[in-house]
Amino acid sequence: MPRSRRSERPHAREPTSRSGVRRYASGAPWEAIVGYSRSVRVGPRIYVSGTTATDPRGAIVGPGDPYAQTVRALDNVQRALEALEGRIVDVTRVRVFVRDFQDFDAIARGLSERFDGIRPAATMVAVNGFVDPAMRVEIEADADVGPYTSVPRRGSLSAGRPARPVRRRREPARRRPS
Repeated sequence: MPRSRRSERPHAREPTSRSGVRRYASGAPWEAIVGYSRSVRVGPRIYVSGTTATDPRGAIVGPGDPYAQTVRALDNVQRALEALEGRIVDVTRVRVFVRDFQDFDAIARGLSERFDGIRPAATMVAVNGFVDPAMRVEIEADADVGPYTSVPRRGSLSAGRPARPVRRRREPARRRPS
C-alpha cells in the first residue's frame, strides 16, 4: 500500500463551490485512489470520513494497540474538523468501526476521554476488515458548527459539556395608554 506524504499542517483547501461546499484533503493515499475528501463542510455541518490511526507519512500508529489507534484516529478527526473551522466540541455524531469487539474496553476508554463532556450520538459496529490489516479502529464524525450564540448549561453533568443555544424571548408588545 502506498504511503502518504502528509504533514501535520492542513493541505490547501479547495475553493468554496457555488453551493458553499468546502473540502479538506489530509493527503492520505486512499483519498486520491478512491476519490473522496477527509472532511466536507456544507453550511454549518462538517462530515469527517472514516479516519484511522495514521501518522503524517501514512504509517499506522500503534499496530496491535486499539487504545493508541483510537486516540490517534481522534487526533486526525480533530485536525480534519479544524481545517474547516470546526472543533471537537462541535461533534454531534460518531460512528466507530472496529475489527474485533474484544477491543471494546480499550476503544471505549479512548472515546470516553475525548467525548465524555460532549456526549455525541454514537454507534459502534464490528467489521470484517480494513484496507490495512494492522488497523483496529476507524472513526467517522459529524459536527454542527451552527451560528448559535451559546451560554453555559445549568446543572450540566460535566464541566466540559458544551453550551446550549440561546433562545431569544420575544418582548411582549407594550400597550399605549388610551
